[in-house]
Amino acid sequence: MYNLFLQKVENVRLLDRISSKKAALGTLYLTATHVIFVENISETRKETWILHSQISTIEKQAITATGCPLILHCKNFQVIQILIPQERDCNDIYISLVRLSRPVKYEELYCFSFNPKLDKAEREEGWKIIDLNEEYNRMGIPNSFWQISDVNRDYRVCDSYPTELYVPKSATVPVIMGSSKFRSRGRFPTLSYYCQDNHASISRSSQPLSGFSARCLEDEQMLQAIRKANPGSDFIYVVDTRPKLNAMANRAAGKGYENEDNYSNIKFQFIGIENIHVMRNSLQKMLEVCELRSPSVGDFFWGLENSGWLKHIKTILDAGIFIAKAVSEEGISVLVHCSDGWDRTSQVCSVASLLLDPYYRTIQGLMVLIEKDWISFGHKFNHRYGNLEGDPKEVSPVMDQFLECVWQLMEQFPCAFEYNERFLVHIHHHIYSCQYGNFLCNCQKQRREMRIQERTYSLWSYLWKQRMDYMNPLYRPDHSQTQGTLRPNTSPSNFKFWKGLYNRFDKSMHPRQSVTDFLLAVKEETQQLEEELETMNKRLEKLENQQLNESNIILNEKQIHDFYTCTTRLTTSSEPQDSNGTLEAFVSRSSSQGEEDSALILTQEHLKSSDPDLSANSDQESGVEDLSCRSPSGGESLPSEDSGKDPDSDEAVFLNA
Repeated sequence: MYNLFLQKVENVRLLDRISSKKAALGTLYLTATHVIFVENISETRKETWILHSQISTIEKQAITATGCPLILHCKNFQVIQILIPQERDCNDIYISLVRLSRPVKYEELYCFSFNPKLDKAEREEGWKIIDLNEEYNRMGIPNSFWQISDVNRDYRVCDSYPTELYVPKSATVPVIMGSSKFRSRGRFPTLSYYCQDNHASISRSSQPLSGFSARCLEDEQMLQAIRKANPGSDFIYVVDTRPKLNAMANRAAGKGYENEDNYSNIKFQFIGIENIHVMRNSLQKMLEVCELRSPSVGDFFWGLENSGWLKHIKTILDAGIFIAKAVSEEGISVLVHCSDGWDRTSQVCSVASLLLDPYYRTIQGLMVLIEKDWISFGHKFNHRYGNLEGDPKEVSPVMDQFLECVWQLMEQFPCAFEYNERFLVHIHHHIYSCQYGNFLCNCQKQRREMRIQERTYSLWSYLWKQRMDYMNPLYRPDHSQTQGTLRPNTSPSNFKFWKGLYNRFDKSMHPRQSVTDFLLAVKEETQQLEEELETMNKRLEKLENQQLNESNIILNEKQIHDFYTCTTRLTTSSEPQDSNGTLEAFVSRSSSQGEEDSALILTQEHLKSSDPDLSANSDQESGVEDLSCRSPSGGESLPSEDSGKDPDSDEAVFLNA
């Protein structure tokens, strides 16, 4: 790890570049992983932490009378402006941050020192939360049309693909190998999404090495195999996500696109998504608008339009809509590619899958989708998001655009997504943070060589444990929006500026809490109150049962006492008595015992014997026997002394508590 020669600077000021709020005075600390600013106010001691990996650029401005300004532009769109009293200290901090924010090897990244206090077993379980074999099984694969292939075992065919791939059953190993040699980077057509309802599928690949006239029989057979895997269609769509002019320019370099004359079973379609360089410049222009201090309405919207950012988002969504419509409505399979099949291809395949399948609109489903179409299929995380020191021209907000497409859909269909905006923002943050190992390296092979799962922790495990924070309070699994295919409207008026991502660190934004956050808080509070009400109702029911049982015990004891009093009087009487009449009188009196508390009165007529042959002792035995099996009202048997217990057992009470 890089040895810091500067660790602490006093009397540093943290400026608020938006509002006119007075600058906060405090101490600046540099650690091996973070820049930390701690305010001097003893009551709050507010801390601002910035990961070195989140720093995109560092700007040192001209010295002023109050100190040396230093501006940190972060990849999560946070801008930190600090004022350092001494120029020498400012230079030292600048040099240190330039070095720390641009690591040259993976071991310097934060994830290799991050320790969330989990043991080895917990870390391993965290990596098992997402299982792509289970995901393909959920889609109904393998089946009679598609099978898993080990043709890429040990990455011998394509080093940027995973080892396990799903291909048409009719595609033989020689066909796959031949197609791979005809595709850029060896990225041959393989399954991304399968629709069980109509057997239509989405496959992905890279561009063919067709040049102006080259052709490959194996590649043509591979596309024919994809068509045969869908018995309901006579052709497949081949979607080239690039602008046609770009694809034609690649032909001069020996690459290009499929010739419909050679592939008799295809219909070709260009989409027109711009390359990574155009997207990088577009984002930079939009961020310049976001960082304007008190812009006018005209300046803001002119700058947003001039950046072209929302136009690019619309193009990606339109591509996903075209593919989703082909699969769900026309029942036609689609092959998607761009140049190398790991940027625009990932965007379009994942957006189309999101539109088609409600599962991907759940918290777990979105994690599975990102794992499948971005991580497993080989997206260049190291290059696109500047994890390590490298060519800045390779950096591009490819996955940022996908997340924004998801957010734009959430705005149109607020009840269709289980997750909220915070979930997307946190995923975006950790794409750049390098705190977890999920978004390191460019492919599965590199991650295995680096032993990422053995040395780092999984972001999916953390997000899953915190999933209650990411729940959308408007989500309804039975809502019409939630079921089936989404059909968004991509007219310009339906697109919004995502201030919750690009301006989320501006303290001047009001209200600070979004509507969905407020609804989520209300929902949580309501749930807590309902749980408390249920607990109180159970306690009330328990107390009522106890009171009722205690009353029954007291009543039964009084009835038994009165009965024995009666029988004692009978045995001491000189006249023969009618025991049946006596018992009848007692039962009659007992039935009204709950309403009257008067003493038992036996009339002289009841005491006269109608059967002098029956002795008093035999009558008493008979009366006790009858009373033990009958209630005073002639219904159920009398409860014993033990029956006064609460009918709910101790175990039940414990569980309820």
